Amino acid sequence: MSPATRQQAPTASRGSWVPAPGGGGGGGGGGRRHGRRRGASGLFDPVQLLTSFPDALHKLHPRVLARNPVLFVVAAGSVLTTLSALVHPSVFAWVISVWLWLTVIFANLAEAVAEGRGKAQAKSLRRARTDTVAVRLRDNWRIGTHLPTAAKETVAATDLQPFDFVVVEAGGLIPADGEVVDGIAAVDESAVTGESAPVIRESGGDRSGVTGGTTVLSDRIVVRVTSRPGHSFMDRMIALVEGASRRKTPNELALNILLAALTWVFVLVVVTLYPMAAYAGADQSMTVLVALLVTLIPTTIGALLSAIGIAGMDRLVQRHVLAMSGRAVEAAGDINTLLLDKTGTITLGNREATGFVALPGVDERALARAAQLASLADETPEGRSVLALARHRHGLREPVEGELNEVRFVRFSAQTRMSGVDLWRGGHVTHHIRKGAAAEVSDWVRMRGGAVPAEARWFADSIAASGGTPLLVAVDDRDGPRVLGAVHLKDVVKDGIRERFAELRRMGIRTVMITGDNPLTARAIAEEAGVDDFLAEATPEDKLALIHREQEGGRLVAMTGDGTNDAPALAQADVGVAMNTGTSAAKEAGNMVDLDSDPTKLIEIVEIGKQLLITRGALTTFSITNDVAKYFAIIPAMFTGVHPGLEALNIMGLHSPTSAITSAIIFNALIIVALIPLALRGVRYTPASAHDLLLRNLTIYGLGGLVLPFVGIKLIDLVVSTIPGLG
Repeated sequence: MSPATRQQAPTASRGSWVPAPGGGGGGGGGGRRHGRRRGASGLFDPVQLLTSFPDALHKLHPRVLARNPVLFVVAAGSVLTTLSALVHPSVFAWVISVWLWLTVIFANLAEAVAEGRGKAQAKSLRRARTDTVAVRLRDNWRIGTHLPTAAKETVAATDLQPFDFVVVEAGGLIPADGEVVDGIAAVDESAVTGESAPVIRESGGDRSGVTGGTTVLSDRIVVRVTSRPGHSFMDRMIALVEGASRRKTPNELALNILLAALTWVFVLVVVTLYPMAAYAGADQSMTVLVALLVTLIPTTIGALLSAIGIAGMDRLVQRHVLAMSGRAVEAAGDINTLLLDKTGTITLGNREATGFVALPGVDERALARAAQLASLADETPEGRSVLALARHRHGLREPVEGELNEVRFVRFSAQTRMSGVDLWRGGHVTHHIRKGAAAEVSDWVRMRGGAVPAEARWFADSIAASGGTPLLVAVDDRDGPRVLGAVHLKDVVKDGIRERFAELRRMGIRTVMITGDNPLTARAIAEEAGVDDFLAEATPEDKLALIHREQEGGRLVAMTGDGTNDAPALAQADVGVAMNTGTSAAKEAGNMVDLDSDPTKLIEIVEIGKQLLITRGALTTFSITNDVAKYFAIIPAMFTGVHPGLEALNIMGLHSPTSAITSAIIFNALIIVALIPLALRGVRYTPASAHDLLLRNLTIYGLGGLVLPFVGIKLIDLVVSTIPGLG
């Protein structure tokens, strides 16, 4: 991944992509400052409630309820208690029936609120899709053809097929996903990313991918269409954030099976309890038995499970990451190995010149002057930094136009890995000056009949061993070809990145730095950044082989990429995050797309996955333990009249059997409402070992789930006992 891959104009603002329901922007691309602004406020926003409540009622359809066995049983019980109340009317029967229906509706509301956020985001995305027309080039057009004379036709964007060529002028909308095959242009991608700053898209390289619905701001490009109608990136975005394509993850399915098994076990328990209660002469009314069943089964986690999964996807969307499946989000929480590109992820991206190292007998100022002249034709950030260092350290100003009359510049290229200048006088070259990679400059000196002293190789190796990149500077003049010294280029490791890796290590995640640098440089950067391992001089085959080795050891792997050469590794990784600035091949291969094209986002994605798993575990623990208090409320209420000794189990001192049962059912419904914000926001994640996380879950959510119902049911009982027919 080259620095050029991530070249983008400075960002004017962040967080404008999709307005969150109830206020609060979606959050920009980076950092932890985003993502928790929207959690609790969304539920209690009147507009969100009004828009979600009809959806909650629609979910009362038996076909929808059947997908959730817990809610299906509660709904069936609600029907039975309602029929019982019609046949044997009483205040108690009607109150229980109403609150059972409210339990189902509140459970549906949790899922509806979570889905409502996605629908609001999808509505915003749809506004970016207009009835676009495209200028399609005829079949006889080929790359390099003069566009003004090429045959063109105007068609609807929906008629475009893969391998069609379209031309987009400044101000026009790109009609479909594709690859730029001719030209270069500034593109406004705010419809997709929310970033107001334009980005450069050009043919060739890793910045050729364009997205349908974005706008060309300048120049003109020819795009080869890569998507079929209805299958564009924007279409997939809408389906994903709307929840239309969300499937339950393996862990979610496993938990659903467990909840269903527990539910049917308790159904059998209550069914067998009916004749026992009749034999003992206890209250065996349908209303009481259904109330007992609803409090026995894990209604709380059954009601919130779907909302937790949807909210996990939503938290990624807030950070401008699209997950192609819930499985990918869940896998992110179980990651064991994290592959990170060095440039732009661990380091700032552009190497900077930090010093001149002159060989014995060479004046450092003369070395700086030669490096400056050789860098005049080097347009890379490294070349610009050499000019800046020569100016600041030695006061050497750059030659102005006309000062160097007889000169021939040798521009830097990736093939030669050198730049330089040839100075002329009287029609003859007096000086050849070159600056570049150590191996290439050494070969240049030898080819001209010179020798490379051992000190030059030693200086170059020392710079590489310290984590820098050596550039040798050589000159060929009347004294012959020789090396003057070296320029020390250094990758600047990002602030705080070492601490982030330490957090990942505490989470049990192994970090591996991927770089094209030589092993000496890679080792030094790895030690400074604090990664666990590194892969130097990495090729696409090396990356793929590394992922295979990790997976064969039973580990889950995550990585980022943006180029076509990253596609095989992205497809093989358990979590492959493709950059939105990358090629279509990379975006198709990955199971996540980062719209901000920020490689460091991978660390946040892992944290979001961890948060999803922790939230599910915490609320499951809470749901199971809070049922204990309900047992102490209902079991004594059913049998105390027959067996007075069971009054000792009424440790809450509830007023009467009817008030106890009513209080337990009301609490059972209200606790779902109280926990919806937590399910949507997620349990706060802090890096810790599995043992510490389990201990925290049991202490906070296990103990809390045990104590809170005792308090809540008692308080509700104090109110209910004052109502005639319930006291």
